[in-house]
Amino acid sequence: MRSASGPDAVVYFGGNAEDVSLDLPDFAAAFPNDAIYLLHYPGYGGSAGHPTEKSILAAAFALFDAVHAQHSNVILIGRSLGTGVAIHVASQRPVGRLVLVTPYDSLVDVAQEHYPFLPNRWMMLDKYDSWKWAPHVTAPVKIIVAGDDEVIPRTSTERLRTRFKDGIVSYVVVPGVGHNTISDSPDYLRLLRDQQQASD
Repeated sequence: MRSASGPDAVVYFGGNAEDVSLDLPDFAAAFPNDAIYLLHYPGYGGSAGHPTEKSILAAAFALFDAVHAQHSNVILIGRSLGTGVAIHVASQRPVGRLVLVTPYDSLVDVAQEHYPFLPNRWMMLDKYDSWKWAPHVTAPVKIIVAGDDEVIPRTSTERLRTRFKDGIVSYVVVPGVGHNTISDSPDYLRLLRDQQQASD
């Protein structure tokens, strides 16, 4: 976390088991005038509890509400697993802007692509059905895709893109990077920061 006075703040929901504290220097550089808040999911980074969908969402809503009480303009950034968290929060809270890095329509989709022979819909307790919440988002949305994503199928991301309201989504593909290496791109921080006209 980095505190700052003023109306602007950034809240980041990271990937599965990501140590978000390591991202603070990059976010501080990308958003030099904003307060920065990075959520350690329950069970990680010294946070108590277990990382279930219910507990992570509860922590995410609590963090957003605390931040918004101090900052009127909150940008939400989600990466991988955290995109489902960010979409859910943005569907029910006044978000200034929503940035999604390597997002998915549903984690069930992802599992089905990788394990088509398993009844994933019935096996998975934590589904993170982003498709259910995306239509309720009203803030501008930027989707950032890894060109060589080996984890999130492009078809899942494309389906998610169609779930949002018309005219609010911009969509950027970063070529030559994978799911876990997209942040190594020299364009990564600029893409997080810069606003872009909707392309959907």
